[in-house]
Amino acid sequence: MSEGTSNKRTLEGVVVSNKGDKTVVVQVERRFLHDRYRKTVRSHKKYMAHDAYNTCNIGDTVRIVESQPISRRKCWVMEEIINRAEQL
Repeated sequence: MSEGTSNKRTLEGVVVSNKGDKTVVVQVERRFLHDRYRKTVRSHKKYMAHDAYNTCNIGDTVRIVESQPISRRKCWVMEEIINRAEQL
């Protein structure tokens, strides 16, 4: 196995909450084609991710990586901030 490759799942999504200490809630959108009607359908799911340094803000686009369980609902770690949200 070469360097830099991993068999851990990665997802990209938008931070919708950063109220918890060292925790962010990331909403990941998934698009797929409906089986019968052949229409593109958007669905989303929220994941709790570990943000060790509390660097994320609401609206940031981030990449999260699967990890061992950190708490009851948190088994993802924030890997990097892809795009910062504009501050008003």
